[in-house]
Amino acid sequence: MNKKVSILLLSLSLCGASINAQETQKSELQKNAESATTIPAARHSYIRAYEDYVSKGQLQQGVECGTKAAALYSKDGLHKEAFELLRNIDQTINNKKTGGNDAGLHYLVTKERLQMYMKFRKPDSAKEQLKVMEALASASNDDKIQNDLLYNKAIYFYSFGLNAQGDAVFKEMANKLTASKEYDKVDEVYKTLIANGRKSNNANMVAQSYSNYLVWKDSVNALKTADEIGALKKQIADNEASIAEKDSSLTTRWVIIVGLLILAGGLAAALVVGAIILLRFILLTRKQKKTIQLANDNNALKAKFISNISAQLDPTLQKLDGKTPEVKALMDFSKHIQTLSDLENSTEEVVLESTQIQQFCEDIMEQIRDKVKTDVTLKVNAPKMSIEMNKEYVSHILLHLLNNAAIYTPEGGTIWLDYKKRSAHTHQFIVSDTGCGIPEEKRDDIFKPFLEIKDLTKGDGLGLPICKQMALKMNGDLDIDPEFTKGTRFVLDLHT
Repeated sequence: MNKKVSILLLSLSLCGASINAQETQKSELQKNAESATTIPAARHSYIRAYEDYVSKGQLQQGVECGTKAAALYSKDGLHKEAFELLRNIDQTINNKKTGGNDAGLHYLVTKERLQMYMKFRKPDSAKEQLKVMEALASASNDDKIQNDLLYNKAIYFYSFGLNAQGDAVFKEMANKLTASKEYDKVDEVYKTLIANGRKSNNANMVAQSYSNYLVWKDSVNALKTADEIGALKKQIADNEASIAEKDSSLTTRWVIIVGLLILAGGLAAALVVGAIILLRFILLTRKQKKTIQLANDNNALKAKFISNISAQLDPTLQKLDGKTPEVKALMDFSKHIQTLSDLENSTEEVVLESTQIQQFCEDIMEQIRDKVKTDVTLKVNAPKMSIEMNKEYVSHILLHLLNNAAIYTPEGGTIWLDYKKRSAHTHQFIVSDTGCGIPEEKRDDIFKPFLEIKDLTKGDGLGLPICKQMALKMNGDLDIDPEFTKGTRFVLDLHT
């Protein structure tokens, strides 16, 4: 159920800040922020847009840009700056006279604080913000804000394991929209849940959301059919009354009545056909649901089977001549499969330890010194400081990247290992080389395992996928820097 939180939070973070926004012309500063390719650039432009809108008296647009800038501060780990900016926005709202829109504007600011506290896993602080939001939503007297409050209540309950309350709020939201016949909005919510569940590979989330969606869809179709029949009955009754009032001629009445009967027969036939199509659709969607469930179960069994095969092959492979290239490649492949399976299925927290960065980086670089080509320069740029990290995973990732750099860097080239402290809790290790680089069309696939059949003696293609999984286990990420064009640059981000 906790996965539902992340997808609801994602959808709200993208569109929630536009509550009560009027259709106005966007400023160039806001357009620059929306088109920026880096977080710092986007954040800077949003702050400038916020200040520009406020100076012009366009407080609604200014608050929206300001809260987006605060969200980008938080995303980059600069939480202190995020809270300071939100306090500044609240003060600006208090100093300006908005003509009764203060509650709606303060609601946007408070909602951003709520999302930050939920990200920090601070239930008490988040609950306080939620109470403030309830008061502001009531004071705003705006149905859109009231609906948005229901979304955020569901997020809060799901975030902290209060699934029963979350389900109740989510049901209240769906019932409220259904009662007002806003079927498309509820349908969109369910489809968003299913789509994001698929993207996050959460089979339980997809199955539960799909099941709820089918139940709701069946009930709504019944309501729509009843509405259509009621509308048709009313139309027939109105037509008959109109005929009686306008023409007392018996012949005319019969002609019109016969026409109405034909129309009713045609509509009844159309309803029958529609019911048949609807029934077939329901049967098809239920069949697809079973297919999805079966596919997810098969994937889980397949992963377990591969892991078991790898474990069973290892004793046999140990008896063979490990010096033979084919045997060694098969042994490495078996070991890599087991490692990848362990990383994907393990739920244990990684252990952090204090590490001296400069000495650590120099020791790692020293391990590839005898593997590089003639006149290749090795450079380490790391300060004398200590950080908390998992040495085993970080060493494995950096050594793999540096070994690859040693292979592809030509004579006279350069290999760098850099460390940068991006914030109090964000660290970066950067491995760069002046090799041939990785073609742009292949960059999206290098972290995907089992993408193609390869000669195992030339590598099994699992090295980078394993490194990617290790980075994710450490609450970080590993990716290629697309802006580096003089070779290849990998960036390992760590968040502690």
